[in-house]
Amino acid sequence: TSTVLPFFRGIFFADGRSPLQFAAALFIIETDKRTTGEDITPMSTIFIGIAGGSGSGKTTLTRHLKEHFGDAVTVIGHDSYYKRQDGKTYEERSKVNYDHPDAFETSLLVEHLKALKAGRSIQCPVYSYVDHNRTDETVEVFPTKVIIVEGIHAFYDARLRAMMDLKLYMHVESDICLLRRIQRDINERGRQIDNIAAQYLATVKPMYDRYIRNYIHEADVVVMRGGKNDRIVSILAGYLQSQLAAQD
Repeated sequence: TSTVLPFFRGIFFADGRSPLQFAAALFIIETDKRTTGEDITPMSTIFIGIAGGSGSGKTTLTRHLKEHFGDAVTVIGHDSYYKRQDGKTYEERSKVNYDHPDAFETSLLVEHLKALKAGRSIQCPVYSYVDHNRTDETVEVFPTKVIIVEGIHAFYDARLRAMMDLKLYMHVESDICLLRRIQRDINERGRQIDNIAAQYLATVKPMYDRYIRNYIHEADVVVMRGGKNDRIVSILAGYLQSQLAAQD
């Protein structure tokens, strides 16, 4: 069962540790490494994964962290790694199930994260929500001390999970997520309400029920109320500050 930290209402610790134990774990210098069968060595890059349903506040939380730490943080959206849909008409592309894990070129993302960890820059793909396709453009991303990977299926691939030092799951009621999605898709992606509703019923909700809601079991921390939760921002800021200070 999860433990609720009383003075940080809305934040759940998913591994059963007491509040004091978890708080101590966040602020220790050495992060909790995963067993890989190889010698464990200190990581120079801190990887944070953020998953949750569409409209749960993943992007909002990452934006707050980016604003707090500036150039020390790089944010990579899993959406940038949607597979190309070349050879398909717009109508065909619009009917693709973009909420299924197979819609993403996750192997490329894994390769890119390994390159960043090794100190090399990458050419991150650029996806167009308007055209339902990856563009021919790329953006050069340079390695930083903190890399945040966010997306609805950020916890699906075991290779991604193994690279993450901290995994956060955004838990928000489905009706609130839907309202946020409607606002975003109309205002930012030029969608029509009929198309939004059809996509929600056809792919968004079924894939949430089948996959995304279960990622809560992979998380180290479950965040309630979405990305506007100032308490979790403060906790993460303290955690990252201690880690960055240890590297200097």
